[in-house]
Order: sequence, then C-alpha cells, then structure tokens
Amino acid sequence: MKRVSKSDRRSDCPLSIALEIFGDRWTLLVLRDLLFKGLRTFKEFQESGEQIASNILSDRLQRLQAQGVVAGERSSSDARVVTYRPTAKGLDLLPVLIEIVLWSARYERTAAQPKLLARMTTDRDGFIQNIRERFSRPGRE
Repeated sequence: MKRVSKSDRRSDCPLSIALEIFGDRWTLLVLRDLLFKGLRTFKEFQESGEQIASNILSDRLQRLQAQGVVAGERSSSDARVVTYRPTAKGLDLLPVLIEIVLWSARYERTAAQPKLLARMTTDRDGFIQNIRERFSRPGRE
C-alpha cells in the first residue's frame, strides 16, 4: 500500500491527516495491542479478543506500515510469520493513546485496571519509557 500523498488528502488539517492514518477503531485497537499489550504477530492480534476479521486486520497492518507507524519483518524460522513492531513514529503516539485511555476511563465505565490508570497518571514518563525500552531491546526489533 502506498503512502497517502498530499494530493490524496481531504485537507491539510492536522486532525484530518491523523484521522486518515488511524481514524477507525480497528487501527487504534491494533496500536493498543502492539504498544500496551505487546502483541506482535498477525495471529496474536487476531486472538486479542476484539474479533477483528482477518481481512480488516491485514488491511490495517498494511496501512500502518505504509504510513511508517509500524514495521513488519518476516520470521527467519517461518517466512509465513511477520513480526510487527512500532517505528519511532508509532512510539510517538504513546502520549496520545494514553490521553485517550485516561479520558475514556474518566467519563465511562471501562475495564482498565486502576493500577495501570494510576501509573499512566502519576508516572506517565516512566510508563512511556518502559514501552520504548521494550521495543529497543535486542531481539525486539
């Protein structure tokens, strides 16, 4: 899938551009599973409990790769398996996703663990740093 060029965009509004990249629930849930839950393969994403159809999941992973948010690498032991990881661009979404989680938990009943919410609130930088480190360790790239 090719990267969306400036001429293909609806507008140059930053919010509109962001929505074109990840403005549906499936894309944000894939990012959640990758960044917060540490899921890395198509099979893991599919088994995450959200009941995402395989064609939708495949499309969202391709879109995220085309936009440079996620990178995929074929397994050396099984070429059918692609392992996904966030790029620097993807990791830079962490503060935004945290804000969405906290906003939702503030106004709606959610399944978010209180300990996790407290960590996101009181030690946001440490929380983000732990996730960044998880993807920078050898064997995790």
